[in-house]
Amino acid sequence: MDGNGAEFTPAWWLRSRHAQTVWGRLARPRALVRLRREALTAPDGDTLLLDHLDVSPAADAKDAPLLLLLHGLEGSSTSVYAQGILALAARAGLRAAVLNFRYCARVAGDLRRCVPNERPRLYHSGETSDFDFVARTLAARDGRPLLAAGVSLGGNALLKWLGENPGDGTVAAAATLSVPYDLAAGDRYMASFPTNLYVRSFVKTLTAKAEDLTRRFPEATRRIDLPRARRAFTFREFDDAATAPLHGFADADDYYARSSSLPFLARITAPTLCVSALDDPFLPPEAVARARAAASDAVRFVVTQNGGHVGFVATRALTPVYWGEKLVVDFLASRAAVRPRPLA
Repeated sequence: MDGNGAEFTPAWWLRSRHAQTVWGRLARPRALVRLRREALTAPDGDTLLLDHLDVSPAADAKDAPLLLLLHGLEGSSTSVYAQGILALAARAGLRAAVLNFRYCARVAGDLRRCVPNERPRLYHSGETSDFDFVARTLAARDGRPLLAAGVSLGGNALLKWLGENPGDGTVAAAATLSVPYDLAAGDRYMASFPTNLYVRSFVKTLTAKAEDLTRRFPEATRRIDLPRARRAFTFREFDDAATAPLHGFADADDYYARSSSLPFLARITAPTLCVSALDDPFLPPEAVARARAAASDAVRFVVTQNGGHVGFVATRALTPVYWGEKLVVDFLASRAAVRPRPLA
């Protein structure tokens, strides 16, 4: 494990953790690349929606390595960081696809609406069965291992899967950005701020999905405590009322303990890069230190002083540069030994 990220310098107008965190959502486009949707039927009968990078046909396109990306909480393939990673992947000569978690894929032409799923469940930070199914399906189709990347919640799920499946060979190399390695520590840290608009925003959309599930599925009605979920102001309150009982956990503490990637880091064998910022408003710095100490030698950490949560916005000649996303793609492309495509 090495790397201290000293080469990252935040853009001069985005020095604070919060400016780094919210800049992309406010200023970046959500349609950098064209996407092609594919539906896969999961083992439980639900539909999993993948959005593939749709690039112009090229003679070597079918031979390019495939990168499978997992987005963050309440994100999708249209999240600005996902679009940024896909655009960089195309330039690096990679094929790429995003697995939209259940009830996260956006309706075509309406980025405010999500495609409802077809089973009485959602997704969560430790849910790895969907990634396992999709990764194995795509690797078998390709006849070779995949590259994988995960952002925030998606990165936590990816690291957990890598630790659950050491030496599996389905994933050749992996990279993550702003992972909340210890979910309980992250929840306590975010709840310590007097006003946390990040949490309020996420809980609002998660509660709307929980309400919809209870309307459509009797099983969800029996599991979710909807009145408590509606009153939730912290992740713990929502997870205790909805996430945990819906997915078979005893309570929020059980969910956090069994879903955090931290206990799985020591078992990872695939070459893996983890990029984190010490000023991440979603996770205390000591949790990053514990993750570094716990991880196997296959895991390389790059930890910066600044960068916020999925920010890492630098600048070149007054143009924003998304340093963390580029680091992730460069790491994976180097492991695949691919030649970058010429820019159009």
